[in-house]
Amino acid sequence: MKILFKIIFAIGIILVFSDITIAQNYNDVFRLSESGIVLGARSLGMGNAYTAAGNDFSATMFNPAGLALIKKAELYTGYNYNNYDNSVGFFDRNSQLSNSISKLGQFGVALPMPTIQGSFVLGFGYTQVKDFNGIMGFNAFNPGSTSYIDDFVYSTEKIDRNIPYDLALSYHLNRADPNTRDTTLIKGKLNQRGNILQDGSLNAWSFSAALEVEKDIFIGATINLYSGNFNKSKDYTEEDVNNIYPASVLLDPSEPTSADLKSFTLHDRISWDISGSGFNIGGLMKINNNLNIAANIKFSKTFTVKETYYFSGESYFGLDTRFVLDQTIARSEYEITTPAEFTFGASYILNNLTVSGSATMIDYSSAKFKSGFDRIGLDNKNSYIKSMFKSVINLNAGFEYVLPSTNLAIRGGFILMRSPFRDDPTEYDKKFLTAGVGIHLTKSISVDGAYAYGWWKDYGDNYGSGLSRTYQDIKNQNIITSLKYNF
Repeated sequence: MKILFKIIFAIGIILVFSDITIAQNYNDVFRLSESGIVLGARSLGMGNAYTAAGNDFSATMFNPAGLALIKKAELYTGYNYNNYDNSVGFFDRNSQLSNSISKLGQFGVALPMPTIQGSFVLGFGYTQVKDFNGIMGFNAFNPGSTSYIDDFVYSTEKIDRNIPYDLALSYHLNRADPNTRDTTLIKGKLNQRGNILQDGSLNAWSFSAALEVEKDIFIGATINLYSGNFNKSKDYTEEDVNNIYPASVLLDPSEPTSADLKSFTLHDRISWDISGSGFNIGGLMKINNNLNIAANIKFSKTFTVKETYYFSGESYFGLDTRFVLDQTIARSEYEITTPAEFTFGASYILNNLTVSGSATMIDYSSAKFKSGFDRIGLDNKNSYIKSMFKSVINLNAGFEYVLPSTNLAIRGGFILMRSPFRDDPTEYDKKFLTAGVGIHLTKSISVDGAYAYGWWKDYGDNYGSGLSRTYQDIKNQNIITSLKYNF
């Protein structure tokens, strides 16, 4: 009987996977909607307050009008390092894990074109606009009367309900009719542990142009073609460490070997292949030799996500009995539209000191799933996004000071990225302190380095709401080095 239901389960999950809302939700929209911070060494050192101060290839991402300030052709390259550290509180125990990645961050050229007057500059290159580095681990005894199995047994989806049945963790109330509701004797009091690891990046090939339309008035535009990948793996285990379900308890009365529960484990893997496009325009005005004001609009981007989902699991009982869910692979494709971003900034130069700031308005509630689901499913997902998200104003501030009679510049800054979730307290906002240095090695070659330290809090539910919750204290460190060659 169990073998028959395994076959039904494997066939069914492939046929109706589009109805299973395991992966496609507001978190996926937020993942692609939130901007990255590591877009250039000089800019990061100044807290990414670069809308009115950018005058190198990185301006393609902040405000392409700044490219028009470039006087000599430049070749630009950068390398990124990121460390993600997550301290997790789970019931009465804390766990801490960290993960690091490093990757080529930028490569591009900016080419001033010959003009009779003013300036006209073209830019082309590659930028890693965001990385998806993340990690989390937890391990503690849950004294409550709930379990992940409850979530499956009492799900509205029949495919979900088959998972605990195939693992001998539930049984049919009406054995003669397997279509009726199931039930389970598992009522919590289990040790719960798990690990989540994610990686990947979102990358852009940029094509930019900027020109001086009138004296000291500049405009620019960038077309971005995006590609990338995202991978997330989760392993979740519940264990009967206190022998709450001993040899005298059959979790499935029709299955004699379903006694003496030891543990069950669920494995799921999500893999994305991402593609998309975006467009932004910007303007910059030099009020005088000291003051610049600027604005930039990043229009809504549309991403196509090709998702592959893997799921498997096993349960263990006394006498070394084991039930296994064979790995199921399902594929889907859908589109996500991200919100537009409106940025205003200013910079001021006084002798060797430059100070700059910017503010960016983003209405996350305008993000949505564009396609990939039936009309009712699409409307439900997008209505939930509107109820979850709000508008935010992110802030950036920074400075650069060139030491007199030297080729050395020192930089510092602050980044505030507000949480887009309604009613989130301020500790869920992402804050970054940044610092950087730059030095001209020769008239043509300069090297820049920047460091950013970020911190914020987050939480997540393994199932339900507040029944098995992780409280996360996240620290994030970024280091970027770049080399610029003018020719």
